[in-house]
Amino acid sequence: MARILVIDDEETIVELIAFNLEKEGFIVDTAIDGQEALIKIAAKKPDLIVLDWMLPGLDGLDICRRIRHNPETADIPVIMLTARGEEVDRILGLELGASDYVTKPFSPRELAARVKAQLRSRQVKPVQLEERHRIVRQGNVSLDLDRYLAQKDGKTLDLPPKEFELLYLLISHPGRVFRREDILNKVWGYDYPADTRTVDVHIRYLRQKVEEDAHNPSLLLTVRGIGYKFKEPDR
Repeated sequence: MARILVIDDEETIVELIAFNLEKEGFIVDTAIDGQEALIKIAAKKPDLIVLDWMLPGLDGLDICRRIRHNPETADIPVIMLTARGEEVDRILGLELGASDYVTKPFSPRELAARVKAQLRSRQVKPVQLEERHRIVRQGNVSLDLDRYLAQKDGKTLDLPPKEFELLYLLISHPGRVFRREDILNKVWGYDYPADTRTVDVHIRYLRQKVEEDAHNPSLLLTVRGIGYKFKEPDR
């Protein structure tokens, strides 16, 4: 049974989320501020965190940053829940490590669906890694699937799990164009419309680590109006 930690300083919001997630069969813990949240994350590592942005003291962005910088918790999906709905705010949340972003007011059913999608994405490896070669190499970039290790020119790249899986999807199909919606489905497990900015942000992070010049990419290429592809190998 998956354990969900809901962090929000509004009691009515916490009760609403907890009630609906418990109806779906989840175990739900709650916290009303950042310090309590960190204690509960350390004591009972949750399978997923629903995190309010605006918290007293330690805010949601700080908590998300700490979660991502701790190897013990770095892979926990975090759904950021906030009234800040501007694009710049969504991008900031994603850049600091949020897995998904839901704005208030929200639909409890949609939130539950997003929780399920995030949990599925942890259980099912993208594009069936076990059926592929365990080492994938294109040019000077290689992926070791057994060790979740990415390297460029023999040097290890620091890739969180979703960046690794996104790079694997593209590098294992050089030249194939993937729509943003398809990437969301294959890497994040979404089976409903979601914010494709998630893909754009992760591509930007990958380019900073893989490309010689992230502003003029030569490997992770944009297909305008459609999506992304990995450069076809030289013949």
